[in-house]
Amino acid sequence: MKAPSREKLRLLPAVERVLTRAEVVPLCAQYGRAVVTDWIRRILRDLRDGRADDLPDNAEAVEEQVMSALHQVASSATSHSLREVINATGIVIHTNLGRAPLAQKAIEALAEVAACTNLEVDLASGQRGTRGAAIEQLWRELTGAEAALVVNNCAAATLLTLQTMAAGRRVIISRGQLIEIGGSFRLPDVFRQAGVELHEVGTTNRTRLSDFAEAIGPQTAALLRVHPSNYRISGFCEAVPIADLVELGRKHHIPVIDDVGSGCLYDLARYGLPDEPIVSESLRAGADLVIFSGDKLLGGPQCGIILGGAEVVAKLRSNPLARALRVDKLTLAALEATLQIHRAERASEEIPVLRQLKLADSEIRGRAERLVEELRKKSPRPDKYSLQAVASAPGGGSLPGSTLSSWAIAIESPSADHVARQLRLGRPAVFARVQDRCTLLDLRTVRAEDEDRLIRRILECSLE
Repeated sequence: MKAPSREKLRLLPAVERVLTRAEVVPLCAQYGRAVVTDWIRRILRDLRDGRADDLPDNAEAVEEQVMSALHQVASSATSHSLREVINATGIVIHTNLGRAPLAQKAIEALAEVAACTNLEVDLASGQRGTRGAAIEQLWRELTGAEAALVVNNCAAATLLTLQTMAAGRRVIISRGQLIEIGGSFRLPDVFRQAGVELHEVGTTNRTRLSDFAEAIGPQTAALLRVHPSNYRISGFCEAVPIADLVELGRKHHIPVIDDVGSGCLYDLARYGLPDEPIVSESLRAGADLVIFSGDKLLGGPQCGIILGGAEVVAKLRSNPLARALRVDKLTLAALEATLQIHRAERASEEIPVLRQLKLADSEIRGRAERLVEELRKKSPRPDKYSLQAVASAPGGGSLPGSTLSSWAIAIESPSADHVARQLRLGRPAVFARVQDRCTLLDLRTVRAEDEDRLIRRILECSLE
């Protein structure tokens, strides 16, 4: 590589000069002076190592180029940190955006317990208490379960359950339920980590009760049903109902584990959505253990829930792995507040996931029409904004294949991807989707209280 000329090198500013610029002071306050100093040194080093000849011919312009590079580095650092996002994708449970948004009462509960809290102490006696006792009582009231255990996600619940119930032995599962979810997480891999032998029965599309019965032997430790939460098999297919599997398990004194996936507590037909396994129905059918996620249709924080009989849950709780997989006070507080909303029968009004799923097409259209009109009044390019019918999705491995009719703000521009990127990089970040060369903002997943901020962010975007 050609070495830069001495004249060009002399134009590069000193590190201290850049640090004393007015616009660098807030960067030092946000990221720390040492970090910003290191960024500046790296920018200058890169220029000295071969790109200085491409710089302008005066020191002032060179310094501005260094500043531009510094702001890009700072912007990149910010984009990788956790920050608020307005979800305008129309995907209700968006895994990449944190799955279920929490209810306001759950958010308030997080703030209340962020300092010291009575995590494992009984306030009446002042003695050591039981972690999660209030949550266990809520689960009893909501589902009829005798006992409950909360771990950090549903994969952890599966791992703990399999290792405790069947380590060194065999678990029977339908071949059509050997699922893979996001991040290349495969159920057979969990079996191996738990030290459990996987015994597949049936075929991809059809498994009968007789397939399970014929596979039972001395090494069988459990029967497992897994809800294929991120896909559906339709057409010529057959699966074993949980009640039939429980009857078979009892006949052979073998426990039955039911992974119901999304943590659905209600019949979703009221929202025009297809069936999802309901937690309480699985328990009533006699499943020994029922496991599911907390941050999907339940609408709570990320966690894995294990419900079942007191004796079997106590066995799981005594496994040393349970301590490694347990959740912290923040998760417990948010989960408790979420369950209290369900118990009070206010879920469809206060749980964002359920509220968004039940939104009527006409209500969303009315909001979209109003916001498009506001954009047209405030923008110098009113012709760039229009109303468009779209399809929303439940998302998050819930209700696969289901769609909900919705309405979006459509933004026309030479580059829809460029507009979408501008929306992502502002504050608050806004996630839209690009379709048919338009940037679309589906209002099903945008909170009403975020509409003013959404309008401001849209108007900040260059459409040229």
